[in-house]
Amino acid sequence: MAARIDAARVYDVAIESPLDDAPRLSRRIGNQVLFKREDLQPNFSFKCRGAQNRLAQIPRARLERGVVCSSAGNHAQGVALAAKRIGTRALVVMPETTPAIKVDAVAALGGEVVLHGQTYDDAYAHARALAAERELELVHPFADADVIAGQGTIAKELVAQCKTPPDAVFVPVGGGGLISGIGAYLAKHWPGTKIVGVEPVDAASMDAALKAGGPVDLERVGIFADGVAVKRVATETYEICREVVAEMVQVDTDQICAAIKDVFEDTRIVAEPAGALAIAGIKQWVERSDARDANLIAILSGANLNFDRLRHISERAGLGEHLEALIAVEIPERRGAFLEFCQALGSRNITEFNYRYTPADVAHIFVGVGLSGARTDAPQIVAALGEAGYRVLDLSDNELAKLHIRHMVGGPLASLENELVYRFEFPERPGALLAFLEAVGVQWNITLFHYRNHGSDYGRVLAGIEVPVNERPEFIEHLTTLGYPYWPETDNAAYRLFLGGPAARSAG
Repeated sequence: MAARIDAARVYDVAIESPLDDAPRLSRRIGNQVLFKREDLQPNFSFKCRGAQNRLAQIPRARLERGVVCSSAGNHAQGVALAAKRIGTRALVVMPETTPAIKVDAVAALGGEVVLHGQTYDDAYAHARALAAERELELVHPFADADVIAGQGTIAKELVAQCKTPPDAVFVPVGGGGLISGIGAYLAKHWPGTKIVGVEPVDAASMDAALKAGGPVDLERVGIFADGVAVKRVATETYEICREVVAEMVQVDTDQICAAIKDVFEDTRIVAEPAGALAIAGIKQWVERSDARDANLIAILSGANLNFDRLRHISERAGLGEHLEALIAVEIPERRGAFLEFCQALGSRNITEFNYRYTPADVAHIFVGVGLSGARTDAPQIVAALGEAGYRVLDLSDNELAKLHIRHMVGGPLASLENELVYRFEFPERPGALLAFLEAVGVQWNITLFHYRNHGSDYGRVLAGIEVPVNERPEFIEHLTTLGYPYWPETDNAAYRLFLGGPAARSAG
């Protein structure tokens, strides 16, 4: 593979991206961090490298018929851009659920968009059918040696840019094409450098493959870092990774959001979630290994971010860098209780305070508290409040609280015994919320509903539904046939405290 990388042809489209210092992040974590700036490519992503090299290897006679790919993201733009530069036709099959901003971006680069199916798998099957029917070259996003070699030119540039090999290179992992190319090249030229793959905790398909001894299908894939949301890695990439990858690191949504902020503070650009994945991985790896004065490189892989997602990212970044804790506190329902609680917190900064009066002896408040950045800070606050006589629950890692409850604290209903609560995800497109409600149907009464658009490809809903006990088997069967990912939340502590009826509160 290293020889293929040396021979790869990418610079008709791609630039040699700079390797930039990250001084703020380096000082904060006590190690020298460098960003390989693939966000500066013409399509704001490394994907144009692999696409260009794949097209450059196709004989001209076949290239004249055109190429086809399936993607709803950066690969689509990379193929469209490479086809435009090389002078051929590019059919790009995208799911019908793809947001208009991505469809328009591909069309602006000269790609002919074909909308087909509801999922990536539907689009990929249709792309394969078109390739066979029209004798087009299929350009796979990662399961292709020429694509892998194109991505590997990043490593070739690193070898030329660094006077001495770094201690480790951190690479975001989706299907595995990027880390396969980088790892294969660096294994030859920098055998002492660790190659560390970084995945979201809810889309860790390469880690699952390495542990299982081969590619496996994940049951469900998280979609926050949509650029790496892959259910199954390719056999080709797995075979390379098991030879060259030293270790895998997994990070959560809050850590990714904090990494996006880190990138902004050092570069003044806003990375997409997948683009900042390697930075989040470096921070977790350093904390876990207690590394000091190491030379570390992060592949900043892309910056194709919908502007509307910034609100959600900013909201979660404080949690990811331990600058905010979310806590539920039980206080007496009487005059002066708020003041006493704030006095117990002392000089701590209150970032959020949610309360709704209920005619009871105690009140539950939802509070955001500013932290110093140390992991031990939140437990110390919880312990101090406990010693002051308060019942406290730390909700900083409670996804229901972070996505929904903090925006809808309003008090429980006095009489509601059969409410079941679920979180749902559905593809975000015009009419998607209506389609979701129609799918849920009218057989059961909706008692609670919270939907908030985070500017991503998927909408997130919290729904309470009144279901008598004798109808629950039928209801569960109905949920299963809907086809939407869902999570039961009726037993979630945040729901019980702030929104559940008397039965839920007494059970908690």
